[in-house]
Amino acid sequence: MSDFIADYKGAIVVPSPNHGERVDVGAPDMIILHYTGMGTADSALSWLCNVESQVSSHYFVFEDGRVMQLVPEARRAWHAGKSLWDGASDINSRSIGIEIANAGHPAGLPDFPEAQIQAVIELCRDCGERWSIAPERVLGHSDIAPVRKIDPGEKFPWDILSQNGVGHWVAPAPIGGGRFFQRGDGGQPVEALQSMLSLYGYGVEITGSYCDKTEGAVAAFQRHFRPALVDGIADFSTIDTLHRLISALPKFRSV
Repeated sequence: MSDFIADYKGAIVVPSPNHGERVDVGAPDMIILHYTGMGTADSALSWLCNVESQVSSHYFVFEDGRVMQLVPEARRAWHAGKSLWDGASDINSRSIGIEIANAGHPAGLPDFPEAQIQAVIELCRDCGERWSIAPERVLGHSDIAPVRKIDPGEKFPWDILSQNGVGHWVAPAPIGGGRFFQRGDGGQPVEALQSMLSLYGYGVEITGSYCDKTEGAVAAFQRHFRPALVDGIADFSTIDTLHRLISALPKFRSV
């Protein structure tokens, strides 16, 4: 596909050849945020538009706030990879992918400039309104692919996005003492933790065993919702924050 008309009026079209038909999904109902994790924004954009890469996203946001659209929203961009959320596995078919230019963990997690975050907010609000995407379905790559992915990282300002009407958020509980669970633990309390993670959407099996996948899901949750300490240990702060997030979901508020 060559040039197309941008779905978001603030975007400049830079077509990527890497896309396909959405499968068994009429419209996107998720927004997935990524960091590029490459040395420069230009090199990342070039890679997303290279047919050999077999990766793409719908949007690309530069550090200065410029927004490029690479793939029409009606098409399936290739950004999520092997992923899972709320029982669905083909996240590419049901999401809009946004790549945010940031060198990420390999470069020590550089700050996201204010202009860039403002552009991400405006883009997410526009996409969310046009497609009626629920706030709790604006997620990070690490949420849908724990262990395998860690972007957009613990320095991504989810709290600021929430203050501007994007995403689902509660203030994380303070880190302190109390009982905690970690890899190697088992039993009913671990099963309850896994059930809570699964209820929120994370792809966790309810086994009662605190395995590496459970640890990875807890770390992914912390990276998004309790970023002050990302260690994969389910302490009181983590569990309390998760419980309050679940309680704040519309489907539970109405009960």
